[in-house]
Amino acid sequence: MPAHSTIKANYPPEPSDCRQCERLATFLDSVKTQYPDYHARPVDAFGDPDAKLLIVGLAPGMHGANRTGRPFTGDYAGILLYQTLHKFGFASHAESVSHHDDLRLMNCRITNAVKCLPPQNKPNPDEIRQCNHYLQTEIRSFLQSDGKAILALGTIAHQAVLRGLGLRLKDYAFTHGAIYPLPDHAARLYDSYHCSRYNTQTKRLTAAMFEQIFATIAADLLNNQ
Repeated sequence: MPAHSTIKANYPPEPSDCRQCERLATFLDSVKTQYPDYHARPVDAFGDPDAKLLIVGLAPGMHGANRTGRPFTGDYAGILLYQTLHKFGFASHAESVSHHDDLRLMNCRITNAVKCLPPQNKPNPDEIRQCNHYLQTEIRSFLQSDGKAILALGTIAHQAVLRGLGLRLKDYAFTHGAIYPLPDHAARLYDSYHCSRYNTQTKRLTAAMFEQIFATIAADLLNNQ
């Protein structure tokens, strides 16, 4: 595995108490009433502050990150993700169950394009844009040093990364397996289908396809350390 960056990322404050999107804030209030033990707030990023790999998902899942307060933890989409992270040395365990377990990420950090659970798992375009300033500041902190990799899980995450970097969407089409050098940064953007239940059960995304993405990233990071 590649070594940690020698420059520690100076990440901005997380959006733990953000209520800028009225629809999402109201929805989270109703979820909290229905499930008092759920996190039901914006979900902060998780992982190594000196990471070489930043994974960007879509948004918290109702009974996953929205419940546990950790990205991809406790839901179906996290099963394949954490198994794969463990296989390639980015995670200490192959399963992420609770915010309070002893799972650690090594050289990897996970965040979302939208920090709050959206109704029907579908954020509105204005909510994606509103939340992008959090991702933008996180990416800029992440890219303070060279040799970095950003993995976008799905089209919305891919486009959110591009917006955060001020890049034109039409110049970087989302395609599973695509790799884009990022201008003005010694870094690359990698694309993968999202590891959602729908994609894995329909075989749009298989474990082998997902592992190939990580094999490529791990090899590239090793070559660039």
